[in-house]
Amino acid sequence: MTAPSLTSTTPPSDLPKVRLRPKTNARAIRHGFPWIYANELVTDRRTKAMSGGSIALLEDENRAPLGVVAVNPTSKIIARMLDQDPEAQIDSAWFAARIRRALALRTRLFAEPFYRLIHAEADGLPGVVIDRFGDTCVLQPNAAWAEACLPQLVEALIEVTGVGTVLKNASGRTRALEGLDDVSAVLAGRAPEAPVRVPMNGATYLADLTGGQKTGLYFDQRGNHAFAASLSHGARVLDVFSHVGGFSLACLAGGAASALAVDGSRPALDLAVAGAAASGVAERFSARQGDAFDVLAALADEEAQFDVVICDPPAFAPSRQALEAGLRAYERVARLAAPLVAENGILGLCSCSHAVDLASFRNASARGIGRAGRRPILIHTGFAGPDHPQLPQLAESGYLKSVFFRL
Repeated sequence: MTAPSLTSTTPPSDLPKVRLRPKTNARAIRHGFPWIYANELVTDRRTKAMSGGSIALLEDENRAPLGVVAVNPTSKIIARMLDQDPEAQIDSAWFAARIRRALALRTRLFAEPFYRLIHAEADGLPGVVIDRFGDTCVLQPNAAWAEACLPQLVEALIEVTGVGTVLKNASGRTRALEGLDDVSAVLAGRAPEAPVRVPMNGATYLADLTGGQKTGLYFDQRGNHAFAASLSHGARVLDVFSHVGGFSLACLAGGAASALAVDGSRPALDLAVAGAAASGVAERFSARQGDAFDVLAALADEEAQFDVVICDPPAFAPSRQALEAGLRAYERVARLAAPLVAENGILGLCSCSHAVDLASFRNASARGIGRAGRRPILIHTGFAGPDHPQLPQLAESGYLKSVFFRL
């Protein structure tokens, strides 16, 4: 799936034009909503014949220009706004300007180059995710236009950041919806031969950039890790769905007496064990592999108790169709975790499902805690960190929620 090559000499006037259907809310698009759905665009034979990722000029029903968009006729999101300037040229210089603006924010936020550099629509690159690990960037082109423009994107990324290695991660769920493959690749430099050490919240994490989940590490939880750590001095900590030890290593760095990490993935737990050693906390860290629900039930049978329990599961509701089932799963997590929390202890629950709003998640969590016979008070609500900025017009960009209760 390819689109015509774009260079700095491509005149915007030569772009194909696509037009909104009558009565489509053009005002929302003018005010920053970045998506045009398939039922909002005139899909004549010419539009349907466009290759996925084609760049076009979007017009309202009166043929007034709205901006430059990327078009994918096979996607429910048929067009994504790239630039509201109808004269914009989507070339390497355009990409460099977007990346430079994003980098300026991250360098204000973080002393070391470990963060999410590009957070899709909020950073002006719809469907594009880039996580930075020092001299390596892991890029997820989750939209057809980004796949088609990879050469310009990578050229600009290297120019602006100076990184030596760029890896393409093709594991994103939305790539299939865009008609894209799941083949990852090395786009520049050489892939790291060993897990990369990532300093965060006083701990050292090990990230597998080629074989791990997503891009190798979840930077979005950094602030929530820090909040949990602030409550954990001298505490017994349980970190469920731990991945590479996200919450447990941060809590140990914050002075926790002990931490048990639970995950279904042996490779992830091996990285957590190695991270504990690299952080100098190995003697206070332990790991337990198994289905999280089964382990929670087994710990209850063992009458185990913890002062801080954190559950950070995968997205139980990745779409609106899965919403009800997802809420039941979040309630079940809370019900199984609550009995493990010592009197006046802390239970932290997280959701990365963009289809689940904060109120629904909070209510499902409280129901589960209540069903376990515990009385919760909400002490903190957390979200993704500032390197995962939200586009106010796009609710989906605020996908991560965490709620901390004292029981």
